[in-house]
This record gives sequence, structure tokens and C-alpha cells, in this order.
Amino acid sequence: MAASPVGPLHRLVADFGIETVLLAAVDVQGRLKGKEYDAAALVERLRSGRLAPEMCGYVIGTDLGMTAPRTGAFSWESGFGDVGLLPDTKGARVLPWLPSTAVVLADPVSKGWSHPLAPVTVLAEQQERLAGVGLTAMVGVETEFVLHEGTARDAAAAGWRGLRPVTWDNRDYALDQPSAVREFGRRLRQVLAAAGLPVEAVKGEGACGQLEVTFPYGPVREVCERHVLFKHAAKTVADEQGMVASFMAAPATGVGSGLHLHVSLHDVDGRPVLAADPQDGTELSELGEQAVAGLLTVLPQTGPLWAPYVNSYKRLGDHSFAPARFAWGRDNRSCAVRVVGHGPSLRLEVRLPGADANPMLALAAVLAGVRHGVEAGLKPPPATRGDAYLNREASPVPQSLAEALAVFEASEPAGELLGELVVAHLARVAHLDLEYHAARVTDAELERGLTQA
Repeated sequence: MAASPVGPLHRLVADFGIETVLLAAVDVQGRLKGKEYDAAALVERLRSGRLAPEMCGYVIGTDLGMTAPRTGAFSWESGFGDVGLLPDTKGARVLPWLPSTAVVLADPVSKGWSHPLAPVTVLAEQQERLAGVGLTAMVGVETEFVLHEGTARDAAAAGWRGLRPVTWDNRDYALDQPSAVREFGRRLRQVLAAAGLPVEAVKGEGACGQLEVTFPYGPVREVCERHVLFKHAAKTVADEQGMVASFMAAPATGVGSGLHLHVSLHDVDGRPVLAADPQDGTELSELGEQAVAGLLTVLPQTGPLWAPYVNSYKRLGDHSFAPARFAWGRDNRSCAVRVVGHGPSLRLEVRLPGADANPMLALAAVLAGVRHGVEAGLKPPPATRGDAYLNREASPVPQSLAEALAVFEASEPAGELLGELVVAHLARVAHLDLEYHAARVTDAELERGLTQA
């Protein structure tokens, strides 16, 4: 019987010849951050209690480029103190896409408690509050990304210009992909399965070089952690094969990559609660309608959790298969919230987040919205039938990070649902992205103004 790739760290080191262990936490951007350890030394030091892992706290308080903030919890003002790490050594996992390597995920902690600003804590808080109204959530994820020819070093040397997608036309659902794409998909599925992270399917998408991966349904935190590891694997496998896997929401003009969240709700006995009794003559239960109404109320006020960057909003365009209005409908891909499935499998697909979103934070906003709708007994507007882009009764999604951030910072519901500390922290991170882009000249500015201004 083959050994499991998931289990206590000391067993994996013995069974799989592990030499290197990544001790990692999930940062605000949904990336693995931490240190590499010699496997045998780490096992011994953890077993003897001679290691209390820490890392600089700004890892959970900085932007994509690791900009050092001037103020806030992790900043020049605060002195950049450390946060502790609580490793889950019983849930270590082999990473077959790296030689003789395993990962141990760790929760950031402060004074013995889960750090309130860590993404995993923000999510856990919303799960606990949802449980307080007698509900638990299960989630499935679909994520899109674009494969480009050449390595990241090549792209950097070219000034990040001239990136070429590995396909040159619309290969949505195509089964005649070029050999490079087929080999990437084969290798990715292989290493993920060997890590105990099987995917349901890999398919071509509509943009050049674009793929979509669908993951099995499961508990919220588990699915989020699997998605973080998947992105690590996808980038590693792409680099091995001389490519770059981009999870930008809008990697090129007119191209959008999404992170679709399929959410179901269950009562304390594990029974699904979104579908109505067939005798009621409606598809959604009263609680299901409340959940939809809560999402349409809260998601407009929490944009930085599901669209965290300047680039994120360049995906949310008219007739782009990304929502442009906060509408909902039955099996309607033009809506922000799509009701999909049948009977007990009925679920809510939230189509707002881009591929760049941290699923922990995006789902925290989703669970907060669901809970708000249930607690307040909200009723949704009529479902959109037809083209939601033309539904003028539904409010438009924000057109920029600046617009979304202004709403987020002024939102009383966001502060009440997420906590003022969390809102202030995530707003500060979003401001770093705005400040970065405000000072830089873009290719589009040069194209329009170099000779014409």
C-alpha cells in the first residue's frame, strides 16, 4: 500500500526521503511565504521544542511587490516586528513538483492567539460567525490563468513587454491543444495528484493561452489551502517547461481570468439548505434568497477583498464574461451571482473575484454577505433573465480600485461584519497598490501621448 503524501512531518521525511521542508504561511496576496529548512534538523528541533518559528510580520501586511509600509501594524512606524508561526506538522504535505520537498503550513499567531490580521484568521472568523446562525459552507473553485512562452527572467529582461501566449486563438473547450499545452496539463495533473491534490478537470478557455482548472468540492479552509498550493505548482511546472503561468485578473487588454467560487450552505445536521421544498413552487429556499440578497448587499462594499489590485478592475468590463453589475440569475453567466445546480446540489456561484484574488479573503467577504442576509432577513431583487449587462436596475461594479476602496473604507456594514481593524489593515494594503501605480508611466500613456501630446 502506497504511503500517503499527507501526514505527520516525521513520517513523510522517513517515507519519502524528504530533504527540504518549506515552513510557510499564506500572505495577503494568497502566496506561500516562509523559510526553507533542512528536514531532519527541523523535525528534531520541533520535537525537542527548541524552535519557535517566526517571520517578519509585514508578510501579512504588504503589497505584491513587498513594499515596506510607512504606517500601520507592520511598518517603519511599528518597527517591523515578528509574528509567531504555529505549524501544522500533522498535516505536512509532499510537494512532488520540487525535489525531495514537503510543505508545512503555519498560522500566524500573536501572544499565543491567531493573529487577527492574517488571512486565515479573517476567514476563520467568518466561518465561526456563520456557524453562529446555524450554517456551514462548502466550496468549489474554478480558476483561470494564462500561459505565456518564455521565462519570467526573459520577460523582465524585455521590460515586461512582448509576452506571447502559448496559443494564438480561442481554444475554449478545445481538445486539440498544442503539444506544449497538453504536456503542461499532463505534468500539472500528475504532480498535483501525487501531492494528494487531484483536480477535477483542465480545459481550454476563450482567451489566447488561457486555461481553466476545476477543483473538487470541500471544506472552505481546505479548499483555500489547496488552491494556494495549486498556484505554487502551476508556476513551478510552467517555469520547468519554459513558460510563465500568469494569474493576473487582466494579463492583457481584453483578457480576463476569473476565480469562480461555488458555495453551498448546510445546517447543523449537514443538510443542504439553499433549495426549496419542491412543493413550494420556487427553486431557492427562503434562506437561499436571504443569502443571495446578503451577497448583493455586502459584496459591493468589500471590493478590496475580491478585487485587490488596480489591474483587477480591468477584467470587469462590458460583455466580458466577468460581471459588470451586481445582479443575480438562474444559470446566467452575465450575473455576479449565478444560481446553478439542481435540488440538493443547488449552489451559488460568485463570479466577481479575479484569478488574482486571495480565496481566503474573497470567501471571507462571501460568508459575511451570506450571514448578513440571513440575520437581517433580506429579500433579493427579481432575478435577471437575459443579459445582466443591460440590467440598469442593478448597480454597477466599481470601475477602479480607488472607487472600491473609498466605498470599503466608508462602509459601516464592512466594519461591523469584518471588524474595523481588518478593514483598516486591508485598506492600507490596497492604498500601497494605488500609490505604486500612480507614480508610473504605462505603455498605454506612451502609445497615446509620446508623439501626440
